[in-house]
Amino acid sequence: MTASSNLSQYLGQEMHCACGRTHSTDLKKIDIEAGALQRLPQTIEELGYQNVFVVCDVNTWEAAGRAAEQELTDAGISHYVLVFPEKELVPDEQAVGKMMEAYEKGTDLLLAVGSGTLNDLCKFVSSQLGLPYMILATAPSMDGFVSVGAALIHNHVKTTYQAHVPEAVMGDPEILAAAPMEMIVAGLGDILGKYTCLVDWKMAHLIEGEYYCETIDNMVKESIGIVVEESDGIRRRDKEAVKHLMEALVLSGVAMSFTGNSRPASGSEHHLSHYWEMQFQMEDKKPVLHGIKVGVGMLAVIKMYEMLKEEQPDFAAAAKRQPDYAAWKKKVCDCYKDAAPGILELEEECHKNSVENRNRRLAVMEEKWPEIQKLIEKEIPSGSKMKEMMASLGEPVNPAQIGISPELVRDAVILAKEVRNRFTILQVLWDLGLLEEYAQKVTEYFAEK
Repeated sequence: MTASSNLSQYLGQEMHCACGRTHSTDLKKIDIEAGALQRLPQTIEELGYQNVFVVCDVNTWEAAGRAAEQELTDAGISHYVLVFPEKELVPDEQAVGKMMEAYEKGTDLLLAVGSGTLNDLCKFVSSQLGLPYMILATAPSMDGFVSVGAALIHNHVKTTYQAHVPEAVMGDPEILAAAPMEMIVAGLGDILGKYTCLVDWKMAHLIEGEYYCETIDNMVKESIGIVVEESDGIRRRDKEAVKHLMEALVLSGVAMSFTGNSRPASGSEHHLSHYWEMQFQMEDKKPVLHGIKVGVGMLAVIKMYEMLKEEQPDFAAAAKRQPDYAAWKKKVCDCYKDAAPGILELEEECHKNSVENRNRRLAVMEEKWPEIQKLIEKEIPSGSKMKEMMASLGEPVNPAQIGISPELVRDAVILAKEVRNRFTILQVLWDLGLLEEYAQKVTEYFAEK
């Protein structure tokens, strides 16, 4: 199974889907083949652009930025370059400000040379400026290349802004395969996290009546299948295998663009990752790549789903439980610190933790509990097998391996659902009054030798 023959079918057309919606993407070109870098000027000219704002950091400048700049110079394409000096660039207000300062009137295209952070920054800034952008990928590290969302840090909170998709995504397998191995492993983790997020999505459909599309679900499952099939080659940096990993990441991104948000590719495993990322930033600790945290988060969520499958909840007792909102608010303030006001404001807007909304969901859960158990049985992979596969690829399988303490594991399970208003297993556990118990059990699970 490979994605090579499938990606082009989604471009330049509308798909009238059985879900009742019409799917399309504004992505116009995908070039993940040998020589893509040399074809960069041709692609820009084909798309009709003449004055390019090239954005990279010190790492991606060496990986591909310098060569890309030379290609544009040789082709006579007008351009100028911003190289962020930070080796660990953070996509926050300061980075956005630097881009806006460097922007010149008359620019008609932003070109991001890099991966997750640079892609998000260029996606957001180009959307704000009303300009198109494209991405020359330097590492297959995440699946947001062609999604509509731009993930930034705003007021210390990881926030996803609606933006737009690139007009083109390019990546030379030789450059991608030469990326730091931790970035390649991060791409694997980001895709493997889809195992749990797809179940979260189906749970939201069953319990909350949220929109769901089987076609998009199958697209994401195809991306998982590609990565699992190519895992050995990816570990060896085989160029063809790494190319297929990149294609799987793009396919997942197209699925997100069809939905109009990240729902098919981001669930509770991403919420855990976001929480850990925010805590690392607050403590000025070296960040861990997104996909690596997602992989560890996925193992935590699989463990929770395995336990939930065996539960026979007392729904009547759960509906009578009175949440201690004062204790919850104190926990939010203690753990989210400067980000707490945004978290509290979100709850004020959506009331996801209110007794009324909880009891409404509990009534649906009670009715559909056998169906929920069957869903978990069918869709959630074996945690031990996933852990074994990930370890064989050199991917971290325990929070301690990436500097996450037992306390941070426990707090993430309890508080990560507050990062955004998205229904996942974490909300199910809150509703059932099981969240703190599961947080402790997951912490103990990772502490076992």
